[in-house]
Amino acid sequence: MSQTKVAITIEEGVLARVDALVRRKVFSNRSRAIQEAVQEKLERLERNRLAEECAKLDPSFEKAMADEGLSAELASWPKY
Repeated sequence: MSQTKVAITIEEGVLARVDALVRRKVFSNRSRAIQEAVQEKLERLERNRLAEECAKLDPSFEKAMADEGLSAELASWPKY
């Protein structure tokens, strides 16, 4: 995957914490630490969005729809 260089502004305290992780060899460098942090945050936001959308579903309606679809399919299944 290609990478693009960007410039960011970051609070000194946050940068100090990133640098401490780099010194402890948790990350190979600042860029890797920030890249992984951004990726993790994006994934968390996507999971939260999925959870929010799932919360909008009506479980009884979804079950009824699944049962309806399943019963229609059962008629076409071969008998064993």
